[in-house]
Amino acid sequence: MKIYSWNVNGLRAVLKKGLFMPFIETHQPDVLCLQETKSEREQVEIDLAGYHEYWNSATTKGYSGTAIFSRTEPLSVTNGFAKAVAKKYTLVDDAGRDSETEGRVITAEFEKFFVVTVYTPNAKDDLSRLPLRSQHWDAAFLAHCKALEMKKPVVFCGDLNVAHTELDLANPKPNRGRKGFTDEERQGFQSFLDAGFVDTLRMFHQGNGHYSWWSHFANSRARNVGWRIDYVLVSAALQKSVATAEIHADVMGSDHCPVSVTLSL
Repeated sequence: MKIYSWNVNGLRAVLKKGLFMPFIETHQPDVLCLQETKSEREQVEIDLAGYHEYWNSATTKGYSGTAIFSRTEPLSVTNGFAKAVAKKYTLVDDAGRDSETEGRVITAEFEKFFVVTVYTPNAKDDLSRLPLRSQHWDAAFLAHCKALEMKKPVVFCGDLNVAHTELDLANPKPNRGRKGFTDEERQGFQSFLDAGFVDTLRMFHQGNGHYSWWSHFANSRARNVGWRIDYVLVSAALQKSVATAEIHADVMGSDHCPVSVTLSL
């Protein structure tokens, strides 16, 4: 099973560029998780034959949002966090923005595992959303995945908006303490690993240069001056089933590129 994750930074924009369907035809994902769709279903002219589709759009139009397209019909699909998790953590930031209304999480249950896609809140340039991230969101998302894991293994993927280590961005020193590379955000990611989840790309690819997002500034993508902020993690129980994990930097259409895993089950 090929599971792909892609922050499309506006699905309508990628479709308009004529780059989405060629990606589908070339890669043929079994499960495709999208982040930052920036649209509701009725706003998108798309018909993926052979796929079941599920959307979690933000209340604010043109903002955030996630979707899952799957060849196999899931046993169940839920949007957002379970009520018990959402009740335990404060998911509204200091500016009154409720991350639960931003369409950031979808969970699809399959026979042998769950697939969760996530678009983690950005800490913002002024770090105004860092308290939400570090004190509530990351812990809530981990609690969500660990609760699922009590039933069956979990694959979670998406734009986590953090570079975990210095190997995950081209210029770590000048970015230390800035959004996406604060100690708090990096520790939030480390908590996933400490809880037993496996960063699949690092099973196959070491060192730097493996990036999934590039700024539009200074021809960064062509020079591969980027960040790895898009990930696929799996429960330890699935680690031996991970056949490959890749970053598809040649796929254009967004400032992010897709990342994927292939599971042999």
